[in-house]
Amino acid sequence: MNTQAKTLEIDIVSDVVCPWCIVGYRQLAEALEASGTPHEIRWHPFELNPAMPPEGQDMEEHLVEKYGLTKAQSDENVARLSDAGSSVGFEFRFGDTMRMHNTFNVHQLLHWADQQGKKHELKQALFTAHFQAHKNLSDIAVLADIAAGIGLERETALAVLEDQRFAEAVREAEQFWQGQGINSVPAVIFNQRHLVSGAQGVENFTSILKQLAEMKE
Repeated sequence: MNTQAKTLEIDIVSDVVCPWCIVGYRQLAEALEASGTPHEIRWHPFELNPAMPPEGQDMEEHLVEKYGLTKAQSDENVARLSDAGSSVGFEFRFGDTMRMHNTFNVHQLLHWADQQGKKHELKQALFTAHFQAHKNLSDIAVLADIAAGIGLERETALAVLEDQRFAEAVREAEQFWQGQGINSVPAVIFNQRHLVSGAQGVENFTSILKQLAEMKE
């Protein structure tokens, strides 16, 4: 009998301006830690708003326009997200200065950071920059600063975004996952076979991990 646990492959398709993506990831991370599951996480690109102009859009205006939310519904959604974030140690700082941004450059920067072994760290820094510091993720200088903040070379980060050298690679990755039927995020794929959509909660993720472990026995 082989007692060595096999590493669980986890592909996560997400966008850094998606609040449920950070909540879902934190829930999954908590379940992984509690269960002691050996794992490897790979992040993949998805744009919530690929047609968003460079100047972005006021968050409340965006939610009304895209989802038809009333002010009361928007406030309710914010309260629900804040509670969900707090439960997994992530503080959302929603406010009047929040804007929705185009994230195509974000995903190019993440693609480059992957080559430096820092994609996961940059992903977390970008979640924080958007939801806590209200940084303008459409601004390549801001993105370069965020990259520098985790130890990446700022000038190279800026050059990567200025010459758009990874634009085609990111488009291809986005199209691949869309071709797999993924049209909402977060989308979590275990061992390239089992798709789980949305922030499932720590308890549900723990149950899923248990089922996957039993399938291997």
